[in-house]
Amino acid sequence: MLKANVVNKSNRNQEQRRYWIGVVSEAHVRYGEEGGFAQLCHGKAAPLRRMRQGDWLIYYSPRTEMKGGQALQSFTAIGQVVDDEVYPFKMREDFVPYRRNIRYFPCRSVRIAGLLDKLSFTKGKVSWGYSFRFGQLEISQEDFIIIANEMLGEGWEEALPLS
Repeated sequence: MLKANVVNKSNRNQEQRRYWIGVVSEAHVRYGEEGGFAQLCHGKAAPLRRMRQGDWLIYYSPRTEMKGGQALQSFTAIGQVVDDEVYPFKMREDFVPYRRNIRYFPCRSVRIAGLLDKLSFTKGKVSWGYSFRFGQLEISQEDFIIIANEMLGEGWEEALPLS
């Protein structure tokens, strides 16, 4: 298991790494994985600017598609922030969302139902989905480890770069 004292060795003056959940439909998660980027909260820059190089991002997908689709309620991707650049990307004339580069790792989707009693932000809460309402939330390293162990399997930290 990953130890709780991992420190980011980037240019952040040895501050601790931060851990994030982004709330995005599964279809949009797959676009991000294919392109090596993250896009949150309908393309807003502010959520991406909260993250720094070396931080971790886990995507939670409530549904398979943004409008409609099937209920999924699963963690669907996991990756690490590559650099500190947040940049605009023109998708259409009238839509220029912000993105940032992410290195994604092969993983399995994990339904949140089996983790509700283990995660500090859902444990004992009837309305646990309320935590996801803003599209991004910071989680503790302990919660990150619980989710990552399920998505990546035991021993994953030995195979992934932690610096």
